[in-house]
Amino acid sequence: MSVPLTAHLASLSTPRPYSAATQHPFLTAAGTGTLPPALLSLYLSQDRIYAAHAYPRFLGQLLARVPVASTDAPDSPAERLVGVLADALQNVRREVALFGAVEREEAHALPPFMSWRERKATRDYTAEMARVGALGTFEDGLVFLWAMERVYLDAWSYVKSLLPGQTADEGPALIAVRKLVDNWTSPEFVEFVDGLADLVNGLDISPGSPAYVRAEGIWARVIELEEAFWPVGGEELAVLS
Repeated sequence: MSVPLTAHLASLSTPRPYSAATQHPFLTAAGTGTLPPALLSLYLSQDRIYAAHAYPRFLGQLLARVPVASTDAPDSPAERLVGVLADALQNVRREVALFGAVEREEAHALPPFMSWRERKATRDYTAEMARVGALGTFEDGLVFLWAMERVYLDAWSYVKSLLPGQTADEGPALIAVRKLVDNWTSPEFVEFVDGLADLVNGLDISPGSPAYVRAEGIWARVIELEEAFWPVGGEELAVLS
């Protein structure tokens, strides 16, 4: 029995190790309560660019390519694809609303998101999403989507594993981090990522085929992009507009 594609990808030794994206110093600081509020604000400002603009466009490109036929049954694979992508759009709109709520509720401690310029890492990530969405196959796009969400699930699960016990005098950054952890480690998000994995594993991609090789490259590239997406300590001092 062949290994599912997602399991194969997750087992690969990539140019940048998986832990570089899922156990980044930013994430360690977030989980241990030592993340500077300004650095968290910088990250959220960049994630808002990704979530409010690049991600919905990418999903639209994928939806336009779903091979739906008028004869498809409601429970057909194509209809399930449409449902999962629609769920992804709802999820990201909810995340954008979460970012706005964090900005309002912690306005006394977090610099406004508009204070920050777009980072090169953000431009690189959104450009790669646009490239895959425009030039890649539907299969490429679905692998890219799963890879992004799998990394986020594992990254914030790592943060959750480090969180200290909750106290009444927590700083604004840790309060905000707990909200982000709740969002990206919830049972609903785990189910969503697992559903994407099932869809990827159901694609007609044979080991050694061109699509298989492209999937390996996509996985490695997403790890690189995710690692660079996390800001490093001190960067918030240099990126203010």
